[in-house]
Amino acid sequence: MLQSKHSEAFLAIAETGSFEQAAIRLNITPSAVTLRLQTLEKNLGHVLIIRERPCRTTQAGQSLLHYLQHSKLLEHNFMQNLTGKTANSFYQINIATNADSLATWLLPLLKDVLLEEKILIHFQVDDQSQTHHLLETGLVNACVTTESQPMKGCIAEYLGTMYYRFVATPEFTKQWFSQGVTRDALRSAPAIIFNEKDQMHAHTISKKFGLNPSQYPHHFIPSSTAFVDAITMGLGYGWLPDFQNKMFLNTETLLEVSTELGIEIPLYWHHWKQQSHQLEKLTTLLKQYAKDHMG
Repeated sequence: MLQSKHSEAFLAIAETGSFEQAAIRLNITPSAVTLRLQTLEKNLGHVLIIRERPCRTTQAGQSLLHYLQHSKLLEHNFMQNLTGKTANSFYQINIATNADSLATWLLPLLKDVLLEEKILIHFQVDDQSQTHHLLETGLVNACVTTESQPMKGCIAEYLGTMYYRFVATPEFTKQWFSQGVTRDALRSAPAIIFNEKDQMHAHTISKKFGLNPSQYPHHFIPSSTAFVDAITMGLGYGWLPDFQNKMFLNTETLLEVSTELGIEIPLYWHHWKQQSHQLEKLTTLLKQYAKDHMG
């Protein structure tokens, strides 16, 4: 049987990455945190935390982390469904999404229903190919993902596609792609990549030109707003969704360097079959928006 104070100590270390920060969160001393973790590891017969800076979970620790986080979310949802609200009269929903959707269409779409229904959203942002893992581990109630197959107990609703264009400033295009987008040009021209999980960029360059990220210069800019800024500043080329690039293309601030390199990314909305009233409202809204705008 897991004792709550031992589990809380482990969870605090795993989530903060530090015994000191865990102690601050729990309002106890670092030595007390250490003792509670050691007791838990002894009882379970496994090392749970690798003592590094920052601390990392072992495989056993990762399993326990998912279990505890999932249990917290289930308890939170149970109390909300039982009482109809949180302590401050708002209903909380946890959603995983890709950064581009959050930066463009998702939040403006949800704004009115969040205000009307007094819903709080805790977003977790990850690459669109990875967000469904957060649902699988029970860390979110729903997610926007490229994964088409629902996990057991869930429903996957097709939303539509986001179309990405290969763009750069006119000056950048003239300097680096005057002879077209070729393998040699890509080996020299700096790219703008969201982060190391940006599989769309890496996969496309690898598939069409046989290059991996170590073979071409690139910036990592993990912010949708700064990502757009970097491209419009001429720091590099990149793929932008139509939700973001329309204005820049119309004013010729950016050029679509190659129409052959456009990418369609299908998006799906995954949620548990048993939904709260509030999540059902969001699901209905998303499906209608997708029908009207995403095709």
